[in-house]
Amino acid sequence: MGSTTVPGGAVRPTSTPLAAARGTGKVAALTFDDGPNPGETDRLLDILAAHQVTAVFCVIGQNITAPGGATILRRIVAEGHTLCNHSTSYADMGSWSPVQVERDLAANLATIREALGDPAQKVPYFRAPNGSWGTTGEVAAALGMQPLGLGNVIFDWDGNDLSEETLTNNLRAAIQPGAVVLAHDGGGNRENTVRAVETVLPEKLAEGYGFTLPQGGVTA
Repeated sequence: MGSTTVPGGAVRPTSTPLAAARGTGKVAALTFDDGPNPGETDRLLDILAAHQVTAVFCVIGQNITAPGGATILRRIVAEGHTLCNHSTSYADMGSWSPVQVERDLAANLATIREALGDPAQKVPYFRAPNGSWGTTGEVAAALGMQPLGLGNVIFDWDGNDLSEETLTNNLRAAIQPGAVVLAHDGGGNRENTVRAVETVLPEKLAEGYGFTLPQGGVTA
């Protein structure tokens, strides 16, 4: 681990990606990849705040430094959500050397912390772009971040049916006891993902679900 990098803050991270929510019974963990994204991320934060639900946001460095990105990142943290390192640029790191991976993950930690004005901001999770792990799990754990598996995806990316109806049904199906749910607030037009969350979240809360963090990461 680079001597100047403050660890991400995970407690005893493992190199094996975890994809289960903390707790038992009707609990699930919501995770959102590829932001921050002006528009959709803000609206998503509004919905989560209205229902007093927190989530994990897997953020990309180039989106933080893009116009409006740092402001949204500060809002994510201020409203009690948890951060996950999702690389500087969404490059596929599956074939990268450990040194290359460490350089990228440490750079994104620095970008996050600079945007927040907090050199020790906790970023306790890491999720590999495209789920292409290679050596990233080992490097992330050494940098104090728990690798976060894909979990139950809602298939809200290009090449799939991105209609509001389909994504709403996919999200309903993905929220299961103990699940880590993967949706996207960036990387494209995510308006229908946000609409799906707006519809499904109150339904699941009415069914008695609670929303928690994935296993690993920081202490409760």
